[in-house]
Amino acid sequence: MVRFCLGVPDKVKAHVLRSFLSPSPLAREGGGEGDGSSYLDVLLNGLKACCSKSWSRFASAFRRISVAGLLLLLPLTASAAITVTGADNQIVTLAAPAQRIISLAPDLTELAYDAGAAAQMVGADSYSNYPAAAEKLPRIGDAFRVDLERLVALQPDLILAWHGGTPAAVIERLRALKLQVLVIGTDQLTDIAHNLELIGQVTGHEAEAHAAAQKFLEGLEALRKQYAGRAPVRVFYEISSMPLYTVGGRQSISRMIELCGGRNIFSDLKELAAPVSLESVLARDPQAVVTGSDGGAAARLKEWQRWPQVSAVRTGSLFNISGDLLARATPRILQGGKQLCADVDTARFH
Repeated sequence: MVRFCLGVPDKVKAHVLRSFLSPSPLAREGGGEGDGSSYLDVLLNGLKACCSKSWSRFASAFRRISVAGLLLLLPLTASAAITVTGADNQIVTLAAPAQRIISLAPDLTELAYDAGAAAQMVGADSYSNYPAAAEKLPRIGDAFRVDLERLVALQPDLILAWHGGTPAAVIERLRALKLQVLVIGTDQLTDIAHNLELIGQVTGHEAEAHAAAQKFLEGLEALRKQYAGRAPVRVFYEISSMPLYTVGGRQSISRMIELCGGRNIFSDLKELAAPVSLESVLARDPQAVVTGSDGGAAARLKEWQRWPQVSAVRTGSLFNISGDLLARATPRILQGGKQLCADVDTARFH
C-alpha cells in the first residue's frame, strides 16, 4: 500500500485513514453496495483519489485479499467447541451441539425434553416414560443392564448418565468405547435449574433451557416462601416395603421434605437410598409416612396400621404421592412438592 501512495500529502492520508476507522455516514443512513457506504468502499475510494495510476491493480488485489480473509474467519466462528464439566468432574468437549443423544435415566430424558432437545433424542432407558414422546424412543436397557450393541448402533454423539444412579462401571465402559458421556447429578433442588442449562448448552438450546430453568426456580422459591418458618414434622419416606427402603439426606426427595418444613428421619444416611429396619423406623416415630408407590399404595399404607403407637398411624397421617413426581429431579418435582407440603401441613396440625 505504501508503494502506491508515495508523494501523497499527509492531510489526504489522514483523511483516508479516518474514513476507514470511523463509521461511514452513508452506512448509518442505509447506503448500499457500491455507493461508498461500506468501510472497504470508503478506503478504496480514498486510495483511488490519491493513487489513480496504480488503482486498477491495487483495487483488484485488495478485494481478493479481503474476501479471502473473511472466508477464512467464518469457519472459526461456526466450529467453536463446547466444553462443559460433568458432576463427576470429567470434562466433555463437543465440536458442535449434540445431535444424537441417549439418556440412561428417566430424569435425564425429561430434562432433555424440557431443555428443548426433543428432536435430538435417539434412545433412552427402559423407564423413560415422560413426556409421552419419550415412550417412542428406542430402548437401550436400564442403568444396570445397558445393551451396548444396540446403544452403539444408534450412533450417539452424547450420552447422558446419572450421577449416583448410573454405575461407574457402565460409564467407564462407554468411555472406553470412545463415546462422549456427560454425567449429571442433583445435590440441591436448585441443581435442577443448573442441569437444564447444562443440557441446553451441549444441545444448542441455551435460550429455551434458560427459560425453563428460571420458571423452575421461581416456582421453587414460591413454594419455599409459602412453608417457611412452620413447625417441623418428622417424615418417613417409603420407597418400598419389602425390603423397607428409604432416602438419605442428599436425595432430592429429602430436600423437598425440608423445603416443606419436614424432617426426614433418615437424613443422616449418606447413601441416596438405603434399606432400613422396621425397628429403626418405629424408634424414630415419624409424624407422617409418605409412600412413593404408583400401584398398591392403599395396601402398603394399611400395613402401617399394625403399629398404632407410631404418631403418623395414630393421627392418620399416611400419604401416597406418585413416585415419578417426587423421585425424579426435574421441574415436575414441583407438582409432587406441592402435594407433599400440603400432606406435611396436614400432619403438622393433627
